[in-house]
Amino acid sequence: MSISVVYWSGTGNTEAMANALAEGIREAGGEAVLQTADSVNAAELAKEDTFALGCPSMGAEELEESVMEPFVSELEGMVQGKKILLFGSYGWGDGEWMRNWEERMKNAGAELITGEGIIANEAPDTEAVEALKAAGRAMV
Repeated sequence: MSISVVYWSGTGNTEAMANALAEGIREAGGEAVLQTADSVNAAELAKEDTFALGCPSMGAEELEESVMEPFVSELEGMVQGKKILLFGSYGWGDGEWMRNWEERMKNAGAELITGEGIIANEAPDTEAVEALKAAGRAMV
């Protein structure tokens, strides 16, 4: 099973999270396809039943606005019935951006794997890495 892990990372923290998720996918015998959001066609990704999206919190707890927000906006109308894992890092606030993203994807008809997104304050700690690996295994 091939699973796309699509992300945007400014400092490398969300990329590290994507790598941990990919490790879990591989541990379960799946193939992880890591891609940055600017290299993926939303309509092509929407053909997959299961995939992951990662983005850190930016500005006033929002998705990154130049690449990820336009990508998510385009994808949003095509996620009905899809199983999606959301993940990302933050440096301030309390995770409001993830709660908003979760609600947005649920309202668009997506099923969130693990029921909610996985977040890490700055670089992912051991707990976040283990949660990501477990989620990756669950995706397969």
